[in-house]
Amino acid sequence: MEFILLVVIALCSGLIGALVGLGGGIILVPATLYIGLNMGLIPDMTPQKVVGLSVVMMIFTGLASTLSFLKAKTVDYKSGLIFFCGSIPGTVLGAWVNKGVDLPSFNLYFGILLIILSTILLVRDKLKPVKWFVENGRQQQFTDTEGQTFVYGYPVWFALLLTFGIGFASGLFGIGGGSMIVPAMIILFLFPPHVAVATSMFMVFLTSIVNSASHIYLGHVPWLYTIPVIPGAYIGAKLGAALNKRIQSATLVVALRIILLLMGIRSIIEGLW
Repeated sequence: MEFILLVVIALCSGLIGALVGLGGGIILVPATLYIGLNMGLIPDMTPQKVVGLSVVMMIFTGLASTLSFLKAKTVDYKSGLIFFCGSIPGTVLGAWVNKGVDLPSFNLYFGILLIILSTILLVRDKLKPVKWFVENGRQQQFTDTEGQTFVYGYPVWFALLLTFGIGFASGLFGIGGGSMIVPAMIILFLFPPHVAVATSMFMVFLTSIVNSASHIYLGHVPWLYTIPVIPGAYIGAKLGAALNKRIQSATLVVALRIILLLMGIRSIIEGLW
């Protein structure tokens, strides 16, 4: 029974993760903890094990979606590599800190993080664009299929500091970093949403390799449960990447807000009660 549920969770995680650039961890982590501990189907599941499972899964969701986005030519490789370089030390540090986190604290802090992210996206349309980062950084242009041209950019030093913090949260919570880097790219760096999502999944793929190595070294990966999770997540990511090409940018941002808000509220409730 737990294997069937894990396949469904992984499929949804991969689909939603690739659709809005989250990596899928924010779906897999709380859902697996719920069926494992609340439903009692995986009684030995811990925050450390579910994070280890999540980061291994995200290697395959990141790979599947990146391969799909390659065809759409929406991946900004240079930016993805810069973000990846900043996230490496943070990811390793976060994985090490994860060793000492208990379940209630994990749920509480995880939920607070998601609420903060959803709130930022909720007020995004009311905030003035932060043009300073674009004007004082590395600028690029992107023209979408409708002929609209976007100018975006960032100071490299700031991007490295930002992604260090994102990498730390990724290693600690197993969420891939996409849920944090996508809002930053959209709000601070003025990335077009489709480019932000595609570049995020490219970074998620690279970061998850380092993240997985850290958690494997620490013994956090429950290898038996990777059997249903990996194929489910891979298929879901391919579907999510395909849908991403057909959905308007505004719809992607709305979907991102709703997903983060709902998962954040649920995680805080679990942490408190």
